[in-house]
Amino acid sequence: MKKFVYFANGGCGNHGCEAIVRSLEYILNSDPKRNKSLSISYAEDSRYGLTELVDTISLNTLSHRNLTYLRSYIDLKLNKSQYSLDLFPYRYVLSHLENPKEWVALSVGGDNYCYGGTDFYYELDKTFHKAGLKTAMVGCSIEPEVISKPDVKKDLASHSLIIARESITYNALVDNGLTNARLLPDPAFLLKTEFADLPTGFLPENTIGINLSPQVNKCSSDGEITSRNVDRLIEHLIAKTTMQIALIPHVIWAQSNDLDTLKPLYEKYKDTGRVILINDCNAEKLKGYIARCRFLIAARTHASIAAYSNCVPTLVIGYSVKAKGIAKDIFGTYDNYVLPSQSLKTDFDLINAFEWLKENEQSIKSHLEDFMPGYCAKAHNIKDELEHIA
Repeated sequence: MKKFVYFANGGCGNHGCEAIVRSLEYILNSDPKRNKSLSISYAEDSRYGLTELVDTISLNTLSHRNLTYLRSYIDLKLNKSQYSLDLFPYRYVLSHLENPKEWVALSVGGDNYCYGGTDFYYELDKTFHKAGLKTAMVGCSIEPEVISKPDVKKDLASHSLIIARESITYNALVDNGLTNARLLPDPAFLLKTEFADLPTGFLPENTIGINLSPQVNKCSSDGEITSRNVDRLIEHLIAKTTMQIALIPHVIWAQSNDLDTLKPLYEKYKDTGRVILINDCNAEKLKGYIARCRFLIAARTHASIAAYSNCVPTLVIGYSVKAKGIAKDIFGTYDNYVLPSQSLKTDFDLINAFEWLKENEQSIKSHLEDFMPGYCAKAHNIKDELEHIA
């Protein structure tokens, strides 16, 4: 059985990052602490319990009093190497890794190639290869136009295996001549669901979950239209339905915190008695809250995955290939299931999209109940693919 070094994971403050690693440990059926995680956010990983599953190495607290750091510093000064010091902690860990050829460095960042800054990953992959490790990617989504860039294609070709989590990415990899690509669901479709006590006001089967990200406003046409759409939706739900509304965070990083968007909504509507704010907790508990929703409106990919895997009809306010690709693979189309924030034209587009979801609630739920068991089970094949890396 191979051993894996997880890297390119931003930390458990993004519960999607947490969900991927937790699910991989379940899929791989690994002994606790057999695999390693190279953590840039050790405090986060510890707070949410990931350090109990994986041997977690804090990259930010390694001492600089060693030969590896000195070499990195000299490389910076003599060769003007842009990433020399950024790569130091990885080089240091690899220099102390016993039998490096027994390990596979596994990129678990999901969408790290979607938002720029990819040059660092090229250098990091080279660092792993130089140390004797093979590399692989799992649960990834990449915009097709990014894959076609020569430097990106070269880096992707250096991996022993790339497991795309949706068919838009997979087809783009194949179309660009990459023969190391496979198509399997995101590992988080197999994340365990923990059913914590529900807060007062959360009505199982008659609560709509809303997950919002600061990112959706940044991607919308005027910077505020998404917020106005959400306000109109909440007001519509209060006036026209009996549903409760649960505001559910899924990322709480300082630089991108869902609570920055959700808390003002809670304060605005809490006196109606219809709106609940779910407290931050680990990915399995968040999945438990989402599982008991009647519908979910989600901006974060792994919030939608938690809903799909529990057969909750879901509308994704999407802004990237991952939302469209996952919905397309589940429903055959992403039309009506993904509402790109860039496409919002009026303040009532979200109400109209939700009303379509509500009108088709039973057929959507029936489809998910028929489709999801087999689809989720495919994620178990990730283990065979990783174990067969030569």
